[in-house]
Amino acid sequence: MKKNYLAALTLLLAATACNKQATNTNQLFSDKAMDYLKTVPYDVNRTSLYNAEDLYAGYDPAKPETFDSCYDTKVYQHYIEKGKQARDVEESLARTLHDHGIHVALDEFFKEHNSRLCIGIMGGHALLRTDPMYKKVVLLSKRLTEEGFIMLSGGGPGAMEATHLGAWMAGRNEAEVDDAVEMLAKAPSFKDEGWLASSFEVMKKYPLESNYVSLGIPTYLYGHEPSAPFATHIAKFFENSIREDLILTVAFGGIIYTPGSAGTMQEIFQDAVQNHYESFGFSSPMIFLGTDFWTKEMPVYPFLEKLVEMGKYKNLQLTLTDDFDVVADKLNEFKSTAPKE
Repeated sequence: MKKNYLAALTLLLAATACNKQATNTNQLFSDKAMDYLKTVPYDVNRTSLYNAEDLYAGYDPAKPETFDSCYDTKVYQHYIEKGKQARDVEESLARTLHDHGIHVALDEFFKEHNSRLCIGIMGGHALLRTDPMYKKVVLLSKRLTEEGFIMLSGGGPGAMEATHLGAWMAGRNEAEVDDAVEMLAKAPSFKDEGWLASSFEVMKKYPLESNYVSLGIPTYLYGHEPSAPFATHIAKFFENSIREDLILTVAFGGIIYTPGSAGTMQEIFQDAVQNHYESFGFSSPMIFLGTDFWTKEMPVYPFLEKLVEMGKYKNLQLTLTDDFDVVADKLNEFKSTAPKE
C-alpha cells in the first residue's frame, strides 16, 4: 500500500468540497465546526479499524428490534439525513476526519500484514447463502486463508460475506463449514429477517481459531446492505469513490472474480487499468472463477483476451478456471515472486 497516498487524496477532495461551501477556510475550524464534531454519532478521531462488536454495538441477536438502535444503524441514519453528499461544511469535515482515521488504521494493519498476501474476492452482493456458488467461495476463501493469504472483499453480503465466512472458518473441518452454511441458510438473503442474527449465531458456535484475519471494506453509500460481521477487520468509509479504488489497490496479491453484475464489471476494468499501467510497480493476477459464466452469460473473459491480443491491454495476468487447485497455484506462484519483507 502506498503509505498515506489515499489518505492525502481524501483530505484533498474534502478540502475541495469544503472550499465550494465556504469562502473563508477558517470556517472549518470555527467554534461552530468544533461543536458540531462533538455531536455526530461516529468518532471523528477514530484510529483503529472496526470489527463486528464495534459496528453492531447495542445489537442483541435475540432482540431483532435492537438493530434499529445499534451503532451502525445510527450512523447510517445520520448519513442519509445529512445527505449522501454532505450539504454543509461541518458534516464534510466530520466525515473526512473519520475516513482519514480509517486510512491511518489501514496503514497500521499493513505494517503487521504483508500486502502482497492480500487477495480480493469480488462478486455479487445478491448471491444467496443457498446458492452453490456461495459455499464454493466459502471453501476457496477458507483454503487460501489456511495457506497464509489475507482475504479481502467489499465487506457486504453475498459473495463478500462468503469470503469472510471462509476466512472465519479457517482451521476447521468441512463438516463444521457445512453446519455453518446450513445455519445461515435459514435467512438466504440480506433482506431476510434473521440474516444478521444467524451470522452471530455461527460466530458464537464457531469462535475464530488461531490468528486468521480478513479485511472488509464496506461503505455507508450502500449502508442499506449490512456489513459482513465475519470480517475480523472492517474499514468502513463514507466516501465510496475512494473506497472503491482502495479495494482494488490493496489486493496486491491478486483478485478472484466470482459471478456478479454491474459492480463486478466496474471492478474488472478498473483493476485491468491498474495492471496495464503497473500503477504500483507490478501487475497482479486476475482470476475468473466460473468458466460458463465468464465466457457465455457474461463474456468478459474472451473480450479481455481479445484486447490483450490486439495490444490494447498489456501486463494482464489472466486465468479462467473452475478448479480451486489452479486458483491456489496461480496465487502461490505470484506470491513466490514477492520481495521478502
